[in-house]
Amino acid sequence: MTAHDSPAPARARVLAAIDKPIPAVLKQAFLAMFIAGFAVFAYGAAIGNGRAWQAFHVNWLFFTLIASAGVMFVAVQRITTARWSRSVIRLLEGFAAFLPFAFVALLLTIFVGAEHIYPWWDLVGTGELIHEKEIYFNHAFFWARSVGVFGLIMLLQVWYVWTSVRLDVGVSPERGASWAAGIRAAMRRGFRDERRELHSTHSRQGWMAVVMALLFGFGWVVMAWDHSMSLSYHFFSTIYGWQVFMGGWLAALMVFSALVRVFNTHLGASDLITEKQYHDIGKLCFAFTAFWGYLTFSQYLVIWYGNLPEETHFFTLRLSGVWTTTTVAVAVLVFVLPFFGLLSVKAKMWTPTMMVFAACSLVGIWLARYTEIYPSIYGPREVGGDLPALWKWNLALFVGYLGAFGWCYTQFMDAFPKMRVFLMTSEFRDEVQVPCDPETMEPLPAHE
Repeated sequence: MTAHDSPAPARARVLAAIDKPIPAVLKQAFLAMFIAGFAVFAYGAAIGNGRAWQAFHVNWLFFTLIASAGVMFVAVQRITTARWSRSVIRLLEGFAAFLPFAFVALLLTIFVGAEHIYPWWDLVGTGELIHEKEIYFNHAFFWARSVGVFGLIMLLQVWYVWTSVRLDVGVSPERGASWAAGIRAAMRRGFRDERRELHSTHSRQGWMAVVMALLFGFGWVVMAWDHSMSLSYHFFSTIYGWQVFMGGWLAALMVFSALVRVFNTHLGASDLITEKQYHDIGKLCFAFTAFWGYLTFSQYLVIWYGNLPEETHFFTLRLSGVWTTTTVAVAVLVFVLPFFGLLSVKAKMWTPTMMVFAACSLVGIWLARYTEIYPSIYGPREVGGDLPALWKWNLALFVGYLGAFGWCYTQFMDAFPKMRVFLMTSEFRDEVQVPCDPETMEPLPAHE
């Protein structure tokens, strides 16, 4: 049987599977990591240590891109009207819980720590920048872009996840973390019969998903320019933004491949989460590993062949001195090992191999964020120097951000249904293939 003709599981079975809470000790561990990591950051920020802010920024980029890309992948499931992912896609919807925290962290970065992160910050208004960059890097314009672009992305993605979770809350008994009882009550308010709710939500999510795709693609290109490429303010590349946010997309899929296995074991839901889904997600991880490699090499090849000094200095810096090792490690960890390792079907489906290649990719993407930021700030460096100090701050902030991400995520997963109960069990679940007007329940013309 395929995912398209499998019978619907009983609603009671799905509710029983998702009823198992996340272990309290895990949530406490994430909270402790968050407090410890950000206490170190608070100390560094209080004494005016620029390295603390730089580590804050590197890890913000890494975790925020994963969270935003994960929710974007959820919207892609709506655009393609996918059915294979219904039992697992909530694991990515939970990433939306981190986005409000990321927004606050961005405000802290641009309004408090900007002078420690962006080398051009103190050059605006001095006459050292060309006229066009004086305009673009104007502080007010920079603040408006950052707050406006990421704020819109966050609001739309959180709203999208709300509409999705609302369906499941509406057909499930009251359960979940007590802190979200008011939110669940708001979701149930005005909930109508299943068929009308299915079509009204499907219609609303249709336009939301398309708008999100446009906003995500354009918005993260601008964010990549402003918060990554601009640190080397004489460099420019039209493909840079794509290469940055597709790294986050790949990392989100790798995290997804791990979470599906962890939750399958935790919930005892092997009848709902199958090896076919392991394989499908593994194929996506392999495909976007190849696509990331294509984008990265395309950017490098054109710059190498063009041999223009205003472009080549970016890669010359990263392939010399102390930065060489991390730059080469990025290519090996993100592309070489996962690409050749995931060629096999069994490697995609067997948990130990998939976990190893997911870990390789995630470490490599983090190093990619590192090599985007630090060489632009510190310039040429030989082996030794102040690199150990940079790693100490990054270790502390990585722990802090991992704790924040994990705590937000586990709180969300304990507060709301862990699977799409509605779309897995409703007798109307596949009517979305022939959309109806939610008021008249008449089939819509094809163009609508």
